[in-house]
Parts: sequence; structure tokens; C-alpha cells
Amino acid sequence: MTALSSFNSFILRRTGARAFAVVDVMQELWSGYGQILRLGLEGGDLKTVVAKHIAPPAAGNHPRGWNTSLSHARKVRSYQVEDNWYGDYNPKHDPNCRTPAMLGSTCVGGHTLLLLEDLDAAGYPERLDSAGWGEVSLCLHWLAEFHSIHLSESPKSWPGLWEVGTYWHLDTRPDELAALQDDALRAAAPSIDERLREARFQTLVHGDAKLANFCFSKSSEQVAGLDFQYVGGGCGMKDVAYFLGSCLDEGTMELREDELLDSYFRFLTGALQRRRSGIDSAAVEAEWRELFPLAWTDFHRFLKGWCPTHWKLNHYSERTAAEVVGAMLAE
Repeated sequence: MTALSSFNSFILRRTGARAFAVVDVMQELWSGYGQILRLGLEGGDLKTVVAKHIAPPAAGNHPRGWNTSLSHARKVRSYQVEDNWYGDYNPKHDPNCRTPAMLGSTCVGGHTLLLLEDLDAAGYPERLDSAGWGEVSLCLHWLAEFHSIHLSESPKSWPGLWEVGTYWHLDTRPDELAALQDDALRAAAPSIDERLREARFQTLVHGDAKLANFCFSKSSEQVAGLDFQYVGGGCGMKDVAYFLGSCLDEGTMELREDELLDSYFRFLTGALQRRRSGIDSAAVEAEWRELFPLAWTDFHRFLKGWCPTHWKLNHYSERTAAEVVGAMLAE
């Protein structure tokens, strides 16, 4: 309770509760920047809420040793971006793109509290370590709906969010680029980034759309997304490539890449017809399909510099990156 003592009145006011207690420490934030807590409430209409308590440490404690002022600044801004996202952009209860509602946010003494709807109580209690075809399809559908909401025909900025979304964006990762031992990939990185940034069709990307950031209903028939620290502008293929890499092995990607992209674009076409009928979905698909290998290589570049022994650096990933880099060098 001590960690939240300065937020007592805020929590009670926003929830309408008489009292609250921490019933579960759901997650420690990356590098010791706080905790995500489930609060049990007495009185009011809600039984539980989720409190994301951001308390930046005096000194970094990155699990892979990337303790720099740039790393700290990036993390601090990411929480500001998430606050802005929930306050200004969140689609909340869209049944095709479910996210938690924010009950409010406040800052006291350098600590920030985001008070969020409890997705477990809302019917999304399941977290998966691995996904079957049905769950993968659900998440691709969610991403397609998410991308359709803000898709536009020209690059634009969304105030308060990252200009370029994703936590691995090149401009925010100079240290990892410098550590990259693959000279050809390092040389091609700016051109890959430029191609993705100059795509005709841009949208908001989630920026950290891994399997762990999706919550499923008990029957795995519905899904909700959370964790919006790195949401910003970009090509939707960044989210798709990153998500698929988070839950599928290299053999599956080698055999089913086309089928997976077919599913995503079928969902995206349907979403655009409902939401954005003035946008040419066939033109979006044509451009973004060509950019999928570049989006995969963009994350591969970050990962190879950040952790060159990571399990995601497999044959499929290396082959895709080599083909993209080769094509870049041949231009």
C-alpha cells in the first residue's frame, strides 16, 4: 500500500470506492520502472481496477546492460506517450479492437499512475505463452482493425505520440546500431527505415504487438490489446512482422508466410470497407505486402545489435534480411 499512498484520494475519487487494497502484483515494469497492480475496491460500481504505477529508478537496471541516459529518456517518454494514447486516441470498447478504458491518470512527486479498466473482469482473463492458428488469426484481425482506424494516404503526425512508432525505431536505437556486427545490415539500415517512413499509406502502429500484450477470453474467441508505450506513426507491417515473430517459429513462417499475410489483408480490407471506404484497400495491400520483408528486417536489425544470440535470429529471419539487404545494395 505504501507505494500508492500518495494516490489514495485520486483512486477513490475516480472509482467511487470507499476503500481499496492491492490484491495482485500483476507485473514488474521493464528495468525496474514500477509495477502493474490489481486493486480490489470496496463500494462503487467496480470490483477491481488496474493501476500502472510508473516510478523511474534513480539508476538504471537493464537486464541486458543497456543503461544509458538515452535509454532512460526513451522509457520515460514512452509512459508519457501511453498516457496520451489512453487520454486522446484509445478506441476503448470497439468490439473489433478492444482495449482497456482509462479511468484517469495523475502525477505526484515524479511518479505517474494510470488507472485502467481490468480486462480480466471485462471477460479477457487469459494470457498465452504460445498461440494456435485461431489465436494468431484473432490477433491479426485485431491489428487490422487497429490499423484501419487511423490509416491515411500520406505520412502524418499524431500529437502526443511517437512520430515513428515501435520501440526499435532506428532513430531511438543508435547504441544498438553501433553494436551491430553485420556491416551490410548496418549500412542498409537507414535506407530500410526511409522506405518504411516514406510509404504512401501510414497509420498508427501499436509498436509492441507481441503475444504477451494480448488478452484472450476464456474460449479464445475474443481478444483485447494493451500496453501502448510505443504507439506512433508507421506502416502496419511493422506490427504484423513483430507479432508473427513473437509467436511463430521459423518453420511456420517459411511455410505459411503468404497465408498469414492473406489473412491479415482480408481483415484489413473488410475493416477499411466498414470504416474508411474512401481508401483504396487494394493499393494499401499492394504497397504493404512489398514492405513486409523490410519491416521484418527492420526489427531484425535492432535485435541483432541488441542481443545477437536471441532465439528469434533464426534461418527465416536471416534469409529475409539478407534478401532485403542484397536488393538494397543492388539498387
